[in-house]
Amino acid sequence: MIHVSEFKDLAQLTIHKVGNSSNDEALLCSKAPLQLEDETISQLLITYFIQPFANAAEYFRFRHDADLELNEIFQYCRRIFTDQNEFQEQSINIAKHLYKHSTHPKIKGGELYIAYFSKCLVDGEEVEAIGIFKSENRDTYLKVFLSDENYQVNYEDGININKLDKGCLVFNTEESEGFKVSIVDSNSKQTEAVYWKDAFLQVQRREDSYLQTETAVDMCKQFIHNKLPTEYEMDRVDQVDLLNKSAAYFKEKEQFQLDDFAKEVLGHPDAIASFKEYRNEYANHFQQDIPDEFEISAPAVKKQQKVFKSILKLDKNFHIYIHGNREMIERGFDEATNMNYYKLLFENEA
Repeated sequence: MIHVSEFKDLAQLTIHKVGNSSNDEALLCSKAPLQLEDETISQLLITYFIQPFANAAEYFRFRHDADLELNEIFQYCRRIFTDQNEFQEQSINIAKHLYKHSTHPKIKGGELYIAYFSKCLVDGEEVEAIGIFKSENRDTYLKVFLSDENYQVNYEDGININKLDKGCLVFNTEESEGFKVSIVDSNSKQTEAVYWKDAFLQVQRREDSYLQTETAVDMCKQFIHNKLPTEYEMDRVDQVDLLNKSAAYFKEKEQFQLDDFAKEVLGHPDAIASFKEYRNEYANHFQQDIPDEFEISAPAVKKQQKVFKSILKLDKNFHIYIHGNREMIERGFDEATNMNYYKLLFENEA
């Protein structure tokens, strides 16, 4: 995890203005880094830059289709880590690279902040870090002030320090694999925002417990939803029961073990064999390795909770939430009405 309180040493900071090149907006680069003499301003900037990463548990790394050495941002960051005197020159290269990729009509221009932290803590490791942050949206603030013994109201245009639009933290660790990288993007669901992660930074997800957990959760869901019903007679209640058992496994265990999961959740030898076969099919189809054993990431499980939906939707009339004992619900068919029904057994009503 990224500890915001450990980003105390903002050693260098420079600001450039990066417009949208397709809209004939300019690229304006500062000639020198900002002089950070006011401690209050420095702390406000650190809050603005780092707070959005407080709950980040997913990491990326720089990549390139041909060779990692051809990834521009990777190279610029490595030069700064190697020699801090390169900071300003490489920050301008980063701004030029972003400007080159700011061509989509909906991409907003804005201030680009390049920061160098000489010391920070990530996952218990003390390292240097480079921050690349972009502000695209401005807010209007009311300013109330006293003048001639009367209060007056005015307004100012500024940046909300609680709303970072785009950010990237590059940690000086795992260099040979493309560094450890964390990303935030308030517009990540919009098509035009893809340029930040895919075109400008060129990153891919880091092979770690977070990715392994997320992949395994999705694979288990797909197996229960799509594969099992084609091989066995299975109603929706049985599927929900297996999803509940899967969810419990990932929440309660610290380690995922393929054999242990298969026996505990599936139980039947034929279903276990089918599950292991499906694991290999899934891995080949999505080009994503799923190890037999790995550490379960609690943040990934929390993010994937929606995958394990224990809801039965009956026409447009009823939703049944199933959280516990499978034996307390029975499915049947009523010949008089020619309709299906469920019988629910319970002791107390709230």
